[in-house]
Formats: sequence, C-alpha cells, structure tokens
Amino acid sequence: MPNIIPTSIDSCIKVHTPEMLPPLLDSVVSHLIHNKSQDLFELTTQYGSPLNLVWPHAFELNSAALLGVLNQYKVDHAIFYGAKANKSQCLLEAASNSGIGVDVSSIHELRAALRAGVPAQRLCATGPAKTTEFHQALVEGGSLICVDSLEEFSHLNTLLEALPGAVKPRILLRYRPSSCPSSRFGMGADDLLECLQILTRERDKFHFEGLHFHLGGYGFESRAQAFREVTAFITAAREMGLNPSMIDIGGGLPMRYVEPQRYSNFLQNDNVASHYYNGCVPGSYYPYGSSLTACQWLTLFLEAEHSPGQTIANYLKLNNITLALEPGRSLVDQAAISVFRVTRTKQIAENKTVIFIEGSSFSACETWFSSEYLVDPILISTEHSPHKPMQAYIAGHSCLDDDVITHRLINFNCTPNAGDLLVYANTAGYQMDLLENEFHRHPLPQRIKATCCTEGNYAFSPDY
Repeated sequence: MPNIIPTSIDSCIKVHTPEMLPPLLDSVVSHLIHNKSQDLFELTTQYGSPLNLVWPHAFELNSAALLGVLNQYKVDHAIFYGAKANKSQCLLEAASNSGIGVDVSSIHELRAALRAGVPAQRLCATGPAKTTEFHQALVEGGSLICVDSLEEFSHLNTLLEALPGAVKPRILLRYRPSSCPSSRFGMGADDLLECLQILTRERDKFHFEGLHFHLGGYGFESRAQAFREVTAFITAAREMGLNPSMIDIGGGLPMRYVEPQRYSNFLQNDNVASHYYNGCVPGSYYPYGSSLTACQWLTLFLEAEHSPGQTIANYLKLNNITLALEPGRSLVDQAAISVFRVTRTKQIAENKTVIFIEGSSFSACETWFSSEYLVDPILISTEHSPHKPMQAYIAGHSCLDDDVITHRLINFNCTPNAGDLLVYANTAGYQMDLLENEFHRHPLPQRIKATCCTEGNYAFSPDY
C-alpha cells in the first residue's frame, strides 16, 4: 500500500490541516501539498477548477500489496481492476504496468483498456446488459465474459452462430447468492444448473472457466459465505464432466480514508444534527475509517473456514481453483486529489456561513446519495486570508440549491478567501468523476497525471 502518513500543519506555506477528520495522505502527495503548494495554485491557474491530480504510483503500490498477500498464501489468482471506479487513462496504464487485468463493463472501457496496453485476454466483462457489439469484441479478443442470466447465455449463443470461424468464448457463470435473493444480478440455483446442463451438451462451443458473484457491502464474512455456496456448484459441474477452474468473488475490499479511532470518535461524539447546516444527519456513510485495510481483509477472507478443518486458501489449492478479484476503489487508494478554488465566503444567517467553490458537487458526489464525504478538506490559503477561525458548509457554483459539497459544518482555523484552495484527498474512488457533467456548460474538470520525478520535484501532464 502507499506510504501513509498523517497530515501536518506547515504555517510557512499557509497549509491548514483540519482537526476533526483530517485525511490520511500518501507521503508523495503530502509533500506536494505541504512543500510545493505553489504548484497547485499554478496548476489551477493553468487548467482551472476543480482540478483532479491523479497519481498512478499509488495504484501500482496497491496492486503490488494485494498480489503480495495472494502470493504469500500460494493460491492461483487473477486481479481485475474495476475500471468503473475512475475514468483516468493513466490508472489503466498503471494496471497494465502492474501486470493485472481490468474489469470492463462497456465497450468503451474495453477500448480504453486496450489503448492502455492491457491484453484482451486479461479483460473480464461484468454487468448484465452487454450489447452485441460488446459481446463480439469480447469473444474475438479472448476476454473473459461473466454471463449474468439464461437470456444473456442465449444471446451469446446466437451471436456465435453469426461469427465466422470456430471462436470459443471464455465464460464465467454469475451466481446470485442466497443473501441477496431480490437482486436483479446473477442467476439463482435453478438457472445456474440449467446453464451447466447446456454447457455439458455444447462443450465444443464454450470455454467454461468457472463461477462469479458480486455482493454489496464490505464484509469479508459475507464473501466467505457466498464462496462456500459457489463451491457446491463447482462440485456439481465437475460431476457433470465440466472443468471449472476459477471463482471470481467480485470487489468490495475496504479502504481507509481517515484514522479509524478518530473516525469512530467522530461518529460517537460529534456526528449530531447541530453540526449540519440543514440539521439532518445522513442515515449511512461509506466506512471512511475502516478497521481493516484491503490486505487485512483479503488475509481474513483466505483464512476463513470453508469446511471443518479447511480454510478457503486450502480449498483453492487442493482443488486447483484460481481466485479472481475485481477491486476498484481499494486499488485507487491515494491515487487522486481534487482541488477546488474558493470563489467567495458568504454569511447567510447569524450562525450560517457558506463557502462557494469554483466547481460543483457533481465532482464530489456523496451528497447526491443522501450521504457525506466524511473527509475534511485541506485549506491552502493566500497571504491575504484573515486568520480568524470560522465554521462553514461548502457549496458549488451552480444554480441548484442542492449543489452542496458538504452539508456538514467544517471548522477552519483561517477564514477562506477568494482564490484560496480547498484540497480533497483520496478522491479517485468514484468521488471525482462518477457524476461529473457539463451543467451550465462548464467544461469537465481537467485531470492531470502527477509523478514524482526527482526528490521533491514533480512532473504534470494532461491525462487523456
């Protein structure tokens, strides 16, 4: 994982670290913010606000850490980066450099991954609504296809009849675990068994490689239970004369944005209605102060019991099964920061102040899901900013009253002024581009590839 260090205040460069929920920062990113903050002012002047700085080195460290756990347990494995987590091309290039695959959910993600140098054979396609064009590209490239339903199986079968030559798709069958019976994704036991029976009759048409499932939430226990359910179908398939060799457990590995104890203290003692300008405490949050890192989670999963006296890791080795993972957010941990320029500060009531930033909540999207991004921004102030503590919520520049970056009242030890910068850390995992758009005809935020080229110096280039 990236080298994480707590943020610290360096008053010489006017960097004001928040005290309530300060972000954990990769050391390379921290050095830029605290020692090269003038670069951020220059970059926002050149490229505008908001500005996303993307750090591919963090991705490569994260993938190496997960691979290290898998190698430690000596299990066959395949990692597919969930490309939907971030649209930056340089992160796909980082996946290619790391030697891992990519989980693609559209023809457009597939093409971007190929441009980044990821071989088609290292692509895995998930999602239930694959188009004919998408299916055809996957089949012809030798990519892995997660078949979501009998209907998709039928569509793929029909497509094969129209393709020239003896092309055999590589497929996984997606199982719907018993813990999510109402999900529209995957197949229940009856449909899955029907697919297996079709495969026994059409062995020459498909490369059946195994089974797949994907769950919401971030618990390793629920994955272990679903894994145990899936292995029963592995046994059934082998008894039918098929040879499945992979179980893909999807994504949902956790990551840590803030220090766990500080996060726990906030939820227990400070997360009250009076700390939100609208007086509403959200009903749920992403676990920003996770007690587990992704590597710890994976270790616990591999050591979980499969059957009496046998761990999941032992089952995989004894049965020659490859464990596949599709992490998204956890692979881009520390791989981006988002910089917003302050437009003005406005007092709208005796006890309510709002900071308007040049950008919108579509580029920091949690409030649109009735939640909050529980990581405080770092303020980089100009020399003209008054050193007067204040409290404010943060809003975007659009005409929408709901365009709010955070309803939570943020404590500042220095009043933000026009031209100051607010830096949100660790935004690569969905935050920076899940909902971005050109509302009011503002152009999409620029994304810049950032690298540390020499000690204390950085190189920046547009990321296309």
